[in-house]
Amino acid sequence: MRWRISTGLSVVTLVVTLGGMSSLGKEPTTLAARGQGGGVPQFEVDPSWPSIPNDWVLGQVSSVTVGPDDVVWVLHRPRTVAEDQGTAAPSVLAFEPDGTFVRAWGGPADGYDWPANEHGIHVDPAGDVWIGGNSAGPESDDMLLKFTPEGELLLQIGGRARSSGNDDTVNPMRPAESFVHAATNEVFVADGYGNRRVIVFDADTGEYKRMWGAFANTPLDPSEASGESDDRGGPPQFGIVHGIEVSADGLVYVADRGNSRVQVFDLDGAYRTQGFVNRGDESSSTVAGLAFSPDAEQRFMYSADQGNSHIHVIDRATLEVLDTFGSNGAAPGEFQALHHLDSDSDGNLYTAEAQRGRRVQKFTFTGVASTQ
Repeated sequence: MRWRISTGLSVVTLVVTLGGMSSLGKEPTTLAARGQGGGVPQFEVDPSWPSIPNDWVLGQVSSVTVGPDDVVWVLHRPRTVAEDQGTAAPSVLAFEPDGTFVRAWGGPADGYDWPANEHGIHVDPAGDVWIGGNSAGPESDDMLLKFTPEGELLLQIGGRARSSGNDDTVNPMRPAESFVHAATNEVFVADGYGNRRVIVFDADTGEYKRMWGAFANTPLDPSEASGESDDRGGPPQFGIVHGIEVSADGLVYVADRGNSRVQVFDLDGAYRTQGFVNRGDESSSTVAGLAFSPDAEQRFMYSADQGNSHIHVIDRATLEVLDTFGSNGAAPGEFQALHHLDSDSDGNLYTAEAQRGRRVQKFTFTGVASTQ
């Protein structure tokens, strides 16, 4: 049985063909796109996804990401599973798009500083896995880790409890998420919980490249930041830099959770524009994570509204919210603490719920519905 996520809109039949092929040689897929009359993607939740083996139990699911081969990677917090709740799965799990289990690994080990509180996961174009944490104490998660798909450490940037703040060019401070841009071989870090900045490193060596704050301002610690609004709208500093994505056309999209906004930058950190998402709702945490649709133009962007249990469908070019779906609850298709999300090459969405939700869900793309 599938549960329908509906916005009450009729279906548009126009489709566009993606220009690329995956690394596994899949045929080009199609994604229904906005026609001249407008339209937005529609989804159905798959309540049976995924198949978790060994009677493992998930704790707080902090993040989800889709690799270049469409394998779906899930990061959760095993230490949030109580003894009487069952056997916790390893921190990192991978599944095929149909929910078939692939592998699992992760957790504290010799040779690297594993996060005390797992937070963000990203799989780069080469298939390597990036992980960060956001624990504040007793020792801060001031590192970003890069692993092979099998869990072998390739690189550690920073180290536990080493960051000196926003001026530190060696250590992140409780980084929320990362994204590797293949064209420049750089990892862009939403840095995040301890700092108020985007910081960029070489994806192979970890060498520092550059950093910036909101509106390309110098990032400041909370005690130093002015509370006055920028004349372009919103605070002059980021709140929690909670998510980051780089588009195919080389723009950096930053999820400024708590300030209900997305800010857009060039690769070098030059400020371009911003858009507010569901501003003024009960919770201001409306942009916890971002994902793009897989068509060549990446027409649509999706925002995880953590505080209000929604997914917002956004026009990437204008940053206009086109549609919203989801509500608070434990049933399939509902959300409790929607934290991060990602999409695959067929346009399906995957969502991670932390705190109360403790699950990952798949939303199957079913087409585009007209807004008229």
